Amino acid sequence: MSSIIVVFPKMEDAKSIRNLLMRYGFTVTAVCSTGAQALNAIDGLTNGIVICGYRFPDMMYHQLKENLPPKFEMLLLGSQRVISQCAGSEILCVSMPLKAQDLIDTINMIERNILRRKKKEREKPKIRDAKEQATILEAKRLLMERNHMTEEEAHRYIQKTSMNNSTNMVETAEMVISIMYM
Repeated sequence: MSSIIVVFPKMEDAKSIRNLLMRYGFTVTAVCSTGAQALNAIDGLTNGIVICGYRFPDMMYHQLKENLPPKFEMLLLGSQRVISQCAGSEILCVSMPLKAQDLIDTINMIERNILRRKKKEREKPKIRDAKEQATILEAKRLLMERNHMTEEEAHRYIQKTSMNNSTNMVETAEMVISIMYM
């Protein structure tokens, strides 16, 4: 579950939102009354949701959004007038007066999007630097020369061995190289 930070200029409003979220099973990481407090609370977190009003004592919602880490989403709770100003931005909005189910449904949707994004990142192939690629190529070359493997067989051997040993391909290639030069 993502970290949830609630930010409203009036602490009682922020605590009311936190209590509502907790009743629906969400864990709120921090409750803040200023944008600076929210940014401090976010420091060190990898992803999450900031639920906020439109104005804080030290900044406006769009300034807070500009300073959020890239993996944080913002959910703005505001009047229809404020929400109309957000059209076309990356900020999700729920209009006031607040309907609890609208808020919960929107947070669940954001959570699903964050999970989908995490899954996509995990599925992306790892980009290796030139030194790592050279290590793998050297190991394949040695396997091809000494064991009479094709390039594809050598690659598959390194890949399979790395999976069996719970190591990455670069570590396995380094192992192959060290064994071959013994």
